[in-house]
Amino acid sequence: MNLELKNKVAIVTGSSRGIGKSIAEKLAYNGCKLVIISRKIEDLKKVKDEINSKEILCYECDTTNQSQFKNIAEEVYKKWGSIDILVNNAGITKDKLLLRLNENDWDEVINVNLKGYYNTIKVISRYMLKNRSGKIINISSVIGQIGNSGQSNYAASKSGIEGMTRALAVELGSKNININCIAPGYIKTEMTNSLESTVIDIMKNNIPLSKLGSSKDIANLTCYLSSELSSYITGQVINVDGGMTIK
Repeated sequence: MNLELKNKVAIVTGSSRGIGKSIAEKLAYNGCKLVIISRKIEDLKKVKDEINSKEILCYECDTTNQSQFKNIAEEVYKKWGSIDILVNNAGITKDKLLLRLNENDWDEVINVNLKGYYNTIKVISRYMLKNRSGKIINISSVIGQIGNSGQSNYAASKSGIEGMTRALAVELGSKNININCIAPGYIKTEMTNSLESTVIDIMKNNIPLSKLGSSKDIANLTCYLSSELSSYITGQVINVDGGMTIK
């Protein structure tokens, strides 16, 4: 399948590991000029070496700082003349039961997971509006739909991302900008690798496909939503969860 992504300029936040790294790798494999962003430049340099592409830029950035991200976008646009794809993946957790959840825990998760997406979309949409073209993919989580004990701040942020995606799809649609959301379920990560097998089995029992997903599953869908094959899809939240949220 030809996704026709060659020479498209893609920005991926939170791309130093896990899902974000897989997305970056897949976009580069499909020919994108790539901008990878994270809070630690050392981690990004390792990803760049692994991808081994000449057309990849690394930037250390806190996406809660809109002016810092704006400066990066200006540099990218000046160098490559376009920003075609934005993938918002940067996120954190501060899991605690409500009575132990302090105000800082709440504010930090909302600030990174929700306001960070607002910041990047606000900055990048200006370039997309100028070109009357663009693809924005927001990574949320099924936790924003079904909830989870000890994750009220995380669930609120992810649910907010999905609502923002729908609203902006209406706002930006007439300008030929598609914005969609991917909600991963249980995905194999460094965290799940450290869990006991009994815990993994319980997780699998709640999944019709009886297995955890791979970060590549998220990356594959991201590439599809970044391409013209998805030109008539916008404002959608697509769950990649093995069927976990069917009921």
